[in-house]
Amino acid sequence: MIDYPVLKTVHVSCVAASYALFFTRGVWMIQESALRQRRWVKIVPHIIDTMLLLSAIGLAAMIRQYPFVNAWLTAKVLGLVLYIGLGMVALKRGRTRRTCVVAWIAAQAVFFYIVAVALTRNPLPWSG
Repeated sequence: MIDYPVLKTVHVSCVAASYALFFTRGVWMIQESALRQRRWVKIVPHIIDTMLLLSAIGLAAMIRQYPFVNAWLTAKVLGLVLYIGLGMVALKRGRTRRTCVVAWIAAQAVFFYIVAVALTRNPLPWSG
């Protein structure tokens, strides 16, 4: 069985890698770069995000706190759903470049909200 510090390190590393790839893909979207069409760019984010999700489930089980039971984890899950939706608009479904850029920026704001919730274990991390 994996111990908590190792699983948390995997989780945080996946968070950083996932965000770095999302940010980079957004820059490439803005630049209309052909790099967005590379095979690895379409595959690697799914691998990282799968590891991220599995490590999140493992951590929740280890600390015995669960979404829809604990408010801060509920906020993270709802934030994640919004982040994924905005990311899909930004990188795949946006009809105009402006829509894609606005969704990309909004997704980043949601990402930083999720991180703040994780660090504070508070669904209102800036409430004082």
